[in-house]
Amino acid sequence: MPRVDYSELVEALAEGDGQKANRLLEELVPRLREYLRVVMGADERAAAECVQQAFLDVFEQIKKQKIRENKYIFSYLLKACRHEYLRYQKQQNRFSYEEATIEQILEPADQIRNLLDQERQAILSECLDELDEESREFIVYFIDKPDTTTKEASNRFNLSSANVRTKKSRITSRLHDCYRRKSER
Repeated sequence: MPRVDYSELVEALAEGDGQKANRLLEELVPRLREYLRVVMGADERAAAECVQQAFLDVFEQIKKQKIRENKYIFSYLLKACRHEYLRYQKQQNRFSYEEATIEQILEPADQIRNLLDQERQAILSECLDELDEESREFIVYFIDKPDTTTKEASNRFNLSSANVRTKKSRITSRLHDCYRRKSER
């Protein structure tokens, strides 16, 4: 099971240990990008941009010693990536109205991209179907309501906040593994 405690990263960044920080980031950044691609439906370029911006924002918080609990940095980064992607989507939608008439005629590259997006959605749907009903209902709740807080989810599912985070992390990890396995076929 992939790690969820990246407190060493906060310590390495705070102490200026670039080598250790880079090693941890090589492990962490692909997971954050994959999260945005699988859970949020981001394309590769948007995922890379959003992860980079979110990390820069979090890095500033680390430099200012604003991170209270180092052990929750992974969860904090996931949330920062999600919010950065939602901000990115909002900005993209601001310009899409003027381009809407131009985009009605799809270029071949756009047609291929749309097919790939449909394929990703189909794989995610297959992976969701492999989950038991309770897990599927739980994670679909977060997919449908990406801004849901842990407290709201703990009330909705009658779980403690810690159990919500753990359950969400485990289900997301299973979806990630399933997606990777099925997309390599």
